[in-house]
Amino acid sequence: MADTVVTRFAPSPTGFLHIGGARTALFNWLYARGRGGRMLLRIEDTDRERSTQAAIDAIFDGLSWLGITWDGDPVHQYARSPRHREVAEQLLAAGRAYRCYASPEELAQMREAARREGRSKLYDGRWRDREPREAPAGVAPVIRFKAPLAGETVIEDQVQGRVAWQNENLDDLVLLRSDGTPTYMLAVVVDDHDMAVTHIIRGDDHLTNAARQKQIYDALGWPIPAMAHIPLIHGPDGSKLSKRHGALGIDAYRAMGYLPAAMRNYLVRLGWSHGDQEIFSTEEMIAAFDLPQIGRSPARFDLARLDSLNGHYLRQTSDADLLAEVERTLPHIAQGAELAARLTPELRARLVAAMPGLKERARTLIDLIEGARYLWADRPIALDDKAKALITPQARGLLRALVPRFEAAAPWTAETLEAVVRTFSEEMGLKLGAVAQPLRAALTGRATSPGIFDVLGVLGKAESVARLKDQADLAAEMSDQAG
Repeated sequence: MADTVVTRFAPSPTGFLHIGGARTALFNWLYARGRGGRMLLRIEDTDRERSTQAAIDAIFDGLSWLGITWDGDPVHQYARSPRHREVAEQLLAAGRAYRCYASPEELAQMREAARREGRSKLYDGRWRDREPREAPAGVAPVIRFKAPLAGETVIEDQVQGRVAWQNENLDDLVLLRSDGTPTYMLAVVVDDHDMAVTHIIRGDDHLTNAARQKQIYDALGWPIPAMAHIPLIHGPDGSKLSKRHGALGIDAYRAMGYLPAAMRNYLVRLGWSHGDQEIFSTEEMIAAFDLPQIGRSPARFDLARLDSLNGHYLRQTSDADLLAEVERTLPHIAQGAELAARLTPELRARLVAAMPGLKERARTLIDLIEGARYLWADRPIALDDKAKALITPQARGLLRALVPRFEAAAPWTAETLEAVVRTFSEEMGLKLGAVAQPLRAALTGRATSPGIFDVLGVLGKAESVARLKDQADLAAEMSDQAG
């Protein structure tokens, strides 16, 4: 078991699962799966004021949607506080930690002095070697780590290479607060050790933490996991990723109509490469993923690239599977309730039949649903402004003349209907588009749609003829009114 690779994803449940967290989870998952190992999930909920159950649920839901599975039950860091305190006491007994009674006012003065003198080390070590009998009465101390004062702390990082810190610049960090609650630095080290984590893969905003954590590992005589600190994700302009760039929760991308497979493929290519390959199946990702191929520069988030990739996955997904994805997405999108309420077996059959034409024009599931709206539109179908412009009095006359031809058409296939419309256009001395465009507007309510003969085929004879008659009736009404 000692040789088994164990990674972990350890989010703080203080908000949604954001894009950077999702990528970190994916990298941990791929690394473990590619080596027959395990990926563990730890909820770092020691910040009790900011941790919420809603955020925990969002993390579970987001990972599940992405297809990232974890091994065993999630570990909740807060529940392990007694173990963290035990290790702090162990360090205290070994002379590797000490009780500090500095007051908030004293700490503020130390910080101000450090700022004035341009020092990164904020705490001056005043309780490091004091006798316990000097402790002020009635003051609950914090427990601080007794960090080495000389030499350097070095991490051989799998992404960043060799990183060194001068120990003289590193503080004696707090391990236990005065109320007995453990700090993040201590909890992470104890949990990673107890969970037998072999590889820590996380954002490079944790790189400084790695120095502090290595010192704690060394003090405890514990083996140090391999570390890989991934560059953060930036916006297309090179600045820190923000909401205006797309720094949203994973749930927002689902609501925008992206497929989980496309999202996985997009995330894996944010900072990692494998030759010139862009499209990866999950199996290919697992086989190819390794830490040295992660670049040291920040990855750039590009929504247009995600759209393009998602369009590729839409086209590659079978029609029936795509309908299943649409149905899974409906509870998460604004337009979902309307379609969900109308999803009869007949409409499902129509949607599957229409998929080849719909997915060629779509980048997202939202595009797909909007493009398919004509399939369940109420009669008489509402026309958008561009469609209205196409239904001129002359066009209505053409549509009216087409009705008996469609009623006689057999079999009702795209090929038959194309022949009917082409013959009609030639007889009228018109180009095909002059008939097809008003026909499209009358059938879909829009000026753009999948191929018009496919639309006719999917709607079926009864519905197609009824929609044309609606326009013909309107033409008759207008004629009567004019008369």
